[in-house]
Amino acid sequence: MIKAIALDDEPLALNIIEGYCNISDKITLVNKFSSQEKAIRYINKFDVDLLFLDINMPKKNGIELYKSLKRKTKVIFTTAYSNYAVEGFNLNAIDYLLKPFSHERFLESIKKVEEKILIEQNIKTENKKLSIRANYKLYNIPYDKILLIEAFDDYIKIHLEDQPKIVARYTMKNILNKLPSSLFKRTHRSYIVPLQKIEHVTNNTIIIKDFKVPLSNTYKNVIVDYLTKK
Repeated sequence: MIKAIALDDEPLALNIIEGYCNISDKITLVNKFSSQEKAIRYINKFDVDLLFLDINMPKKNGIELYKSLKRKTKVIFTTAYSNYAVEGFNLNAIDYLLKPFSHERFLESIKKVEEKILIEQNIKTENKKLSIRANYKLYNIPYDKILLIEAFDDYIKIHLEDQPKIVARYTMKNILNKLPSSLFKRTHRSYIVPLQKIEHVTNNTIIIKDFKVPLSNTYKNVIVDYLTKK
C-alpha cells in the first residue's frame, strides 16, 4: 500500500484527492495539509512514499518547496496551469496532474508510482546483500545475517548472527538508504532492525535474540503496523 500525503491551499482539491484515495486499494492518504510548514514537518518526521503537491500556493510555490525539502519523497505535482509541467518533470516528478483531473487520470499516476517503487525494490534486493567498506575491506553481508544496526558516535555497529560485529564509518541515514525499506526499519535514532528478526515488542522495547532494542514513539506506528499484518 502506497502511503501518501497531500499539500494544497484549496480545501476542495484536497477533498478530491482524499476521495480518490479512499476508493483505491493501492494507496492510502495518511494526512492532508493546507499549511506548508506542517507538511514539511510531517515529511521530515514520518516515512511517506508519495506527496501530492500543488504548485500555485502562497509563500513558496510547489516547485520551490520541493527543491527545499531535506528529506525527498516521490512527488506528483497538481496544478491548474500547464506551463509548469516541464519544470516539474525536470525534478523527476512521477507525474503532473492538470486540474481538474478525472479518477481515471489519477489511477494512471498511481500506476506509475507502483512501477517506480517496484523497480527500486528490485534494484535494492537484487543481490540480497549489504555491501559496505570497513577496516579497509569490502564486506558483502547477507540481509538475513543482520540482527540489528546500532549508531556509535560517527560509526555504526552491524550485529550479525553467529559472526563478529562489523564496525564501519557510516551515518544511520546513509546505511538506511543502502537497505531495502521493505525489510529494514528504523526503531530509534540510534537503531535499525530487520523486520523479520523481530520476536516481540514489550514496553517500547523490541526483542531480537538476546538484544533489547529501544522503540521510540516516532517509529512505533510503523513497527506495530508491520507486526499486526504479519
